[in-house]
Amino acid sequence: MKVLLLQTRRCAGLGFSRFIATEPLGLEVVAASLDRHEVRILDLFHDRELVTEIDNFKPQAVGISCSFTTDVYKAIFLAQIVKSLDPQIFTFIGGHHASLVPEDFPRPLVDAVVIGDGEATAPHLIDALEGDEDLTGVPGLAMNTPDGQVLTAERPLALNLDGLPIPARSLTKRYRKRYYLGTRQPIVTMETSRGCPHRCNFCSIWRFHRGKVRSMTPERVVEEIKTLGPGDVLFADDNFLADAERAYKIADMIERSELRRRYIFQARSDTIIRHPDVIEKWAFAGLDGVFIGFEKTDQEGLNSVDKGNTTQNNEKALKLLQSLNIDVYASFIVDPMFTEREFDMLLQYIQRFKIRDPYFTVLTPLPGTKLYEQAARHIMTKNYALYDLLHAVLPTKLPLERFYQEFTRLYRESYFKGQEKWSLMKTLMAKVVSGKISVSHILRLLDGLRLAVDYRAYLSPALSDQFKALGKPAKH
Repeated sequence: MKVLLLQTRRCAGLGFSRFIATEPLGLEVVAASLDRHEVRILDLFHDRELVTEIDNFKPQAVGISCSFTTDVYKAIFLAQIVKSLDPQIFTFIGGHHASLVPEDFPRPLVDAVVIGDGEATAPHLIDALEGDEDLTGVPGLAMNTPDGQVLTAERPLALNLDGLPIPARSLTKRYRKRYYLGTRQPIVTMETSRGCPHRCNFCSIWRFHRGKVRSMTPERVVEEIKTLGPGDVLFADDNFLADAERAYKIADMIERSELRRRYIFQARSDTIIRHPDVIEKWAFAGLDGVFIGFEKTDQEGLNSVDKGNTTQNNEKALKLLQSLNIDVYASFIVDPMFTEREFDMLLQYIQRFKIRDPYFTVLTPLPGTKLYEQAARHIMTKNYALYDLLHAVLPTKLPLERFYQEFTRLYRESYFKGQEKWSLMKTLMAKVVSGKISVSHILRLLDGLRLAVDYRAYLSPALSDQFKALGKPAKH
């Protein structure tokens, strides 16, 4: 059967997508699981390619990725295009958001929503379609019927990730030059575990994975690393150090297999300081960057998001990583109730601890999270275009325009003030001179930064008007 898999992209305007564009790893794994079918992946950097691809390939089924809340309207729009070209094509949507909120897709133009691990359900679904079987017998689906949305049986989680196929990265070969992580280009993405044992109220990872953490063995991880193309390796794991012993073994095997290259992963500060030996081992294996959710600068703030961690742990982990010359990408959550004083305190914290790469997000009750349930009656808008972690969808204490002025000041003073500005420009120019990244990529990043520090971009009516054709009016 011919299956076309679509990766949604938002490549223009304000947003983190201006600074990060990684391969569609989820679709690559799904494609690999459909090895007995004819599968293509279309990464939609340009939407106009969709019509041509369907015309040429003539797929019988089209799967659309919807991992982020901001992808919802685009995913529906793509399904609409597919059905307008050929109503007989079976359309299905999967991914993180789609799994947690399948009711966002109760439309005839979407035939089904895949809930949970796509590579487990997709082969069963496509085989059933090919055999003209009753799809209600396929576990892990939300079927859209004339009588409404119908859930099939829950599909059990695959606990042994060693059984996952190596992602079909050959299907995205033509896009490889388009994938980047800031100034890191090329970038290759890998996943070695799924889930997180913690219960932060702003995060739905643990709900998606039903409270479980599943991991590949070190042997399986190294086997896949050997297949990777050139570039820095970003581990997409939700919490790479959830099993510190496993992480140590992976680094040891990388060292012994002479697979040393630049690696980046996400980890919690409490695990880092409990296992300095693991970090030191990884530093030798090539660890070059760690994403840490600092979230807040005070303990009361951390407790308010159920982080289960301490600011002291954050600061100790930062010091350890800095001592090993490992880049720290520290993310902070800005509460809509911030006043000028809280914004000042956050900037002072960053300056005091010499955090070179801070990232700021607005506290957002994403659908599927505990926070969404807690804050439901306070949410000002259901326009998903604004659920990008950069816009306030909860009431702000400051007037909205003033809130965005203060929010953009965080980025402006962290990256464009005095020494920070010259340090950033020096880094960018060094990358260009060395040939590691192109001038056009630098210009793209600088344009994204220009928008990030302009409060007027956050108030742009374009966000409200963008999806009016899809019947999604904004109330923001």
